Amino acid sequence: MNARTKVLFLAPLLAVGAALLAAPVAENWENHCAKCHGADGKGQTKAGRKLKVTDYTDAKVQAKFTDAEAIKATSEGVKDDKGKERMKAYKEELSPKEIEELVAYVRKFKS
Repeated sequence: MNARTKVLFLAPLLAVGAALLAAPVAENWENHCAKCHGADGKGQTKAGRKLKVTDYTDAKVQAKFTDAEAIKATSEGVKDDKGKERMKAYKEELSPKEIEELVAYVRKFKS
């Protein structure tokens, strides 16, 4: 088997393997987001109230940001006007696909 054939054979297997390792979106929400944003997206947790996170069930709140902005915030983190971190970056813990899935998950909270 030559090198090109090996690559053509192994690439799909690696892609399937990576997809199997990705956590379900609800699990990612619970593990990375719910502490502040709450299981229901309302932000009424101790940490969420302290950080004054927004209520993702409010359609007006959701209208204020695009999916691209949410992806960037999740990937790169969020800082306040003084440069203090309000939300950590998740580009190391989550794949781009998982971050996109989280944004879609947030959109479902909208009332």
